[in-house]
Amino acid sequence: MKNNNSTDRRIFARIPKMLSIRFLASEKGKELHGQTVDISANGVGLLSKEKLSPQTLLEMWLELPNNRGPFYTRGEVVWLQPLTETGGYRVGVHLEKAELMGLAPVLWK
Repeated sequence: MKNNNSTDRRIFARIPKMLSIRFLASEKGKELHGQTVDISANGVGLLSKEKLSPQTLLEMWLELPNNRGPFYTRGEVVWLQPLTETGGYRVGVHLEKAELMGLAPVLWK
């Protein structure tokens, strides 16, 4: 989803990237699975079948390509949008800290 709004305050560009993701949501108490839509150095857009509330803390493991193993990071849900065609949700997550080095294999490949 592209945001053409002049109030967009992102520092880092989003890179479209579909990766499997596992995450623990503070409000759910169980491991969930989804897929990334896009990634930046300080955020992840993902698809989830579970509804997550804004301010929910997430621990996430992104499955990196070429057998680089899972990449661990943490973040907070900042927005949620229902997807009527799939019954799931598009979720925007702000990462706890900018992950420039750890996400380099994904962002600059």
